[in-house]
Amino acid sequence: MSKYAVGLDFGTNSCRALIVNVENGNELASHVFSYPTGEAGVIVDDKNPNLARQNPADYLEGIEVTIRHAISKAKVADQRFDSMDIIGIGVDTTGSSPMPVDEQGDALCFKEEFKNNPAAYVWLWKDHTSYQEAAQITELAAKIRPQFLAKIGGAYSSEWWWSKILHCKNVAPEVYNNAFSWVEICDWIPANLVGNLNPANIRRSICAAGHKAMFNDSWNGLPDKEFLDELSSGLGKLRDRLFPQAYSAEQKIGNLSAEWAEKLGLSTNVAVAVGAFDAHMGAVGAGVKEGTLVKILGTSTCDIMISPKGKNLNDIPGVCGIVDGSVMNNYFGIEAGQSAVGDIFLWFVNNLVPESYGKTQEEKFNNLEKEASKLKPGETGLLALDWNNGNRTILVDVRLGGLLLGQTLYTQPHEIYRALIEATAFGALAIIDRIEEYGVPIKEVVNCGGLASKNPLLMQIYADITNRPMKISKSDQTPALGAAMFSAVAAGKNSGGYNSIEEAQKCMTGTTSVFNPIHENVDVYKKLYKLYKQMHDGFGTKEWNGGMYNVMKELLNIRDEVRRSK
Repeated sequence: MSKYAVGLDFGTNSCRALIVNVENGNELASHVFSYPTGEAGVIVDDKNPNLARQNPADYLEGIEVTIRHAISKAKVADQRFDSMDIIGIGVDTTGSSPMPVDEQGDALCFKEEFKNNPAAYVWLWKDHTSYQEAAQITELAAKIRPQFLAKIGGAYSSEWWWSKILHCKNVAPEVYNNAFSWVEICDWIPANLVGNLNPANIRRSICAAGHKAMFNDSWNGLPDKEFLDELSSGLGKLRDRLFPQAYSAEQKIGNLSAEWAEKLGLSTNVAVAVGAFDAHMGAVGAGVKEGTLVKILGTSTCDIMISPKGKNLNDIPGVCGIVDGSVMNNYFGIEAGQSAVGDIFLWFVNNLVPESYGKTQEEKFNNLEKEASKLKPGETGLLALDWNNGNRTILVDVRLGGLLLGQTLYTQPHEIYRALIEATAFGALAIIDRIEEYGVPIKEVVNCGGLASKNPLLMQIYADITNRPMKISKSDQTPALGAAMFSAVAAGKNSGGYNSIEEAQKCMTGTTSVFNPIHENVDVYKKLYKLYKQMHDGFGTKEWNGGMYNVMKELLNIRDEVRRSK
């Protein structure tokens, strides 16, 4: 009798449940639920474009809707399927997406007095309101705790845990003072499933704690009270109400509660695994191993690698952290990424592409890709910086914006679209170069997510710019697949699962197509990348000295040479 696991993937705009055959990784059924609160599931503020919050009630509704519908679909797909054969549930979420909670672990926004206060809701990963606090944390750590920064790439981000909590303390003291504790949603959702929301009992994810909250066993967990109080008087008191330990996602936190079992039509024997971030679980679902860089391509992009414990590993400036166990046991997890990729394309299509390319979003994307595919590298004369949502890696600076250079009175939307794709690929190459520069070799690149599986133009451009084959994961739902795999490990071999993630990967993961570099394209992109790096360093670093006079001229020279050769 086959056994199954459920992966719950909580994204920026929606959540999905994926039912997977544990024996072979076959994806039996899935269902997606779009969050009903806010704009496309995000609470925003017209007066503050940096604000992005989320309603945790949407997650609870999403659990029930997605799992029940996925079970119904699974029964249609395979009449032998029985929901009682589901052995585990795993959870991945965005992050850092922390939330203030009361002493019982309930979201503060559920209280009547806070239902209209955005600060009482989930502070979504892409909320950048705390950029000043991030700079303050970086400055103080550099002075008195440089070891904190060494493990997170050298700078603290406004997307992360402490920046958001400190900003709440500064601008919404009524919320901060009424919050007993703060919880990442990747920890709160699994705790909800097992029916134990007591903040002191919640098993916190080492993935979230290590990459975003500066948790490290070498300095006894979270930053010390002295450091926190130096940041802001009284902040150190919060440390006692947070957590002393953090766990990898292979760990079981408990069984599904009777309440949730009844709601979902499942057994209380279902194991619930410790949660983690979507990218890290997605890397596992894509088959990450030593030497493999996994790119999870979505609204933003996360790049994940692992390095065995015991092997020399240098600190890497500009990455989002090197954390023991954040991806899988016995390995250090290395995280990097870009703050916007798919979101840049969506912004462009939704705001700037005329109806001559189509009336619907899908039609516009299809026609843009069709026309952009006809162009040669360098033919547009355009060059862009992919910073529409700031730069996560390697500059770690949200106070940056996108840039498009080289437009003429004849520039067409599909030319701009190609330039935007190229910009994200140049940003990806900058990350690859940084990781390898500090001694971590990249032997293969595996891509996953909707962009990887549905946009061949993007994948070919990435192959040409990086001069590396771009492999595509066999699953385009790898975060959910990874979450399901972790739950199969949490359930254990005796329940039909696995003893380790490596064991699960051998049976449940793989790749499909490969995009190989086209050498004549590689040569042109090397010239363009040199100009991209000049703009990257010129606009993004204090240390850069030089002029930009040559950039437009060289773009025109490249454009003219390419057009003459057609």
